[in-house]
Amino acid sequence: MKEILFIDPVFKSMVWGGNRLKTEFGYDIPDEHTGECWAISAHPNGDCTIKNGTFKGKSLSWLWENKRELFGNRTEERFPLLVKIIDAKEDLSIQVHPDDKYAYENENGSFGKTECWYILDCKENGEIVIGHNAKDKEELKQMIEHKKWDELIRVCPIKKGDFFQITPGTVHAIKGGTMLLETQQSSDVTYRLYDYDRLDNGKPRQLHIKQSIDVINCPHMDAQTGGKIIKDKRWEIRELISCPYYTVKKIDLWGELKLAQDKDFMNVSIIEGDGEIDGIKVSKGDHFILPHGYGEFKLKGDMELIISYI
Repeated sequence: MKEILFIDPVFKSMVWGGNRLKTEFGYDIPDEHTGECWAISAHPNGDCTIKNGTFKGKSLSWLWENKRELFGNRTEERFPLLVKIIDAKEDLSIQVHPDDKYAYENENGSFGKTECWYILDCKENGEIVIGHNAKDKEELKQMIEHKKWDELIRVCPIKKGDFFQITPGTVHAIKGGTMLLETQQSSDVTYRLYDYDRLDNGKPRQLHIKQSIDVINCPHMDAQTGGKIIKDKRWEIRELISCPYYTVKKIDLWGELKLAQDKDFMNVSIIEGDGEIDGIKVSKGDHFILPHGYGEFKLKGDMELIISYI
């Protein structure tokens, strides 16, 4: 049987971050403003390492370069997915991401950034920003120019367990008090449209108005999410999204479940509870990859998992 690749995350301090990655997930975080856990990543800005077995201490990017057979010999230049847990103590900036074509042409050949959010927790009456109210680019430009942010920005209520797909060109922001798991293309290209005139080290953070206007979709359209749900008295598997970049599913388990890993690779994150995979103990905050050809695996315990694959 092939080895499970357990991952050591990388952490990012952010002006809007908090300490819940420590208090709720038990991670050893760098400071009290830790906003992001890059849980499964081979991106140069946060390259995770393998923490067990044959490849212990090797980076995920090294594995992608040198052991491509573990990932079904996929042809992308870089490991294509990135899984994060985000702790937003304060509001994030209002931002937008480019698609593959724009990013490739304007950001040194980068992937674009399609991403999705599973809400792990939020405050009562929690909200996020998703979309805008401009009917076309002309109105968008005018509203930005005259700083009509309240009229432009579309705010949506959220609750724990909600799920959103953020396609490139979608204006969006995570608001304070929200924790979520993000599955995305492996890209770190973000255009900041508005940052509430906040200061970071005494200076406003850089905005990217031209690029934002270039890539924002007008008018805004919500992405469709949700898919098949299959359930048993001991488990439930819910498809959250299936798009060209990834399929993401949520598994709720209170017993045993056998599944097949028949994809090029499969990312797995334990977001609640504890149990076992093939006899190996796992608990909330563990992230791992089941490599190509892993075959059937058995989950056991009382836990919630998010899995993703292409």
